[in-house]
Amino acid sequence: MNDPIVSVRGLHKSFGSMPVLQGIDLDVRPSEVMCLLGPSGSGKSTLLRCINRLEEIDGGRIHFDGQLIGYREAGGRLHQMRSRELARQRRDIGMVFQRFNLFGHMTALQNIMEAPVHVRRRKPAEVRQAALEALERVGLASHAHHYPAQLSGGQQQRVAIARALAMEPKLMLFDEPTSALDPELVGEVLDVMRELARSGMTMIVVTHEIGFAREVGDSLVFMADGCIVEKGHPAAVIDDPQHPRTRQFLAVR
Repeated sequence: MNDPIVSVRGLHKSFGSMPVLQGIDLDVRPSEVMCLLGPSGSGKSTLLRCINRLEEIDGGRIHFDGQLIGYREAGGRLHQMRSRELARQRRDIGMVFQRFNLFGHMTALQNIMEAPVHVRRRKPAEVRQAALEALERVGLASHAHHYPAQLSGGQQQRVAIARALAMEPKLMLFDEPTSALDPELVGEVLDVMRELARSGMTMIVVTHEIGFAREVGDSLVFMADGCIVEKGHPAAVIDDPQHPRTRQFLAVR
């Protein structure tokens, strides 16, 4: 249990001539909830996308569950994985985005069943039961046959979480999952995330919800300008930030 499930070393990423991540080092251990805070443009979302290999990295290494993400190492050199190999790695990592990205022509149940049937090649009858259980877990069992247009933003985001859970991931990545929601809908999504944390799910959460980070997080990382500026226990960082950039950010929250 002491070995990290995610290990990031010397991670660099640029978009054109603009550096976005500048030498990130990070460890996340099984069942840990790590919250990432920082101003817009600090590299938080890009870090998540690199972990899930939605972005190619320019330098460094990312290991997930003991394996190098996105590459094979041979003869001292890195070789990009084939798409099929990469897909096998990705299916153990669930990701929930700011926007819900649900298929509008599918019901909630169909959205959840899509990946387990077509990616994991599981039997539809078996997947249907698991999908219904996932909807139950996020409090939407009675909405299985609703289409996204019939759901509130908070309900759509909970379906998106259930969709990720249906793949039985070892790690969940949340990229500001409440930022697109009306304020009165934020609580219902955070409640689902609290329950996931209590169940032992390993989570990396990009968020501006300071209260959630303090209550649920096991660790807090503050990023600015593509670097990790400060990290530690959430209460310690929030109540007594050591870096001026962290103090400035928290002072206006």
